[in-house]
Amino acid sequence: MRDTQLANPGPLGLMGFGMTTVLLNMHNAGFFPLTSVIISMGIFFGGISQILAGLLEYKKGNTFGMTAFISYGAFWLSLVGILLLPKMGLAEAADDKQLGAFLALWGIFTLFMFIGSLQHSRGLQVVFGTLTVLFGMLAVGHLTDNAALLHLAGYEGIFCGASAIYLAMAEVINAQCGYALMPVGAK
Repeated sequence: MRDTQLANPGPLGLMGFGMTTVLLNMHNAGFFPLTSVIISMGIFFGGISQILAGLLEYKKGNTFGMTAFISYGAFWLSLVGILLLPKMGLAEAADDKQLGAFLALWGIFTLFMFIGSLQHSRGLQVVFGTLTVLFGMLAVGHLTDNAALLHLAGYEGIFCGASAIYLAMAEVINAQCGYALMPVGAK
């Protein structure tokens, strides 16, 4: 029987999350409108690639990674559905209160994932900590119709996504080098 070492799917999932988060929050911060670029990224890199990474984490026996990647992949696909289904005549459009409730539920889930991240690197803690704050800001912004808070959340979301991109690349580069060239903080 051949001994097969599985690749680390974490960087793929983190990169799918990070790049999609940065792109959407550049829109939230007011840099450009919501276009097919963001929608496509949400479906293919934020959604599908994270679900694939989660399935690979399952194969490795990593419950935390599986739960995180499959859940956030489904988040991106759900968000795209919220945006596209009404335009396709398949559902009624969500109002700000409904979107706020959706984001609040994701914030609660993310808070629990942040607690789970305390057993991992400081880099992962930053990702989940800033994501918890982001969902909180977005939920409150939508529930209270506070455009300034939603705009500010865009900047916080750019930082959150950038932290995931850094962590993804640190995992790839450090594995290639065989030592911690890019620090991620000890667990």
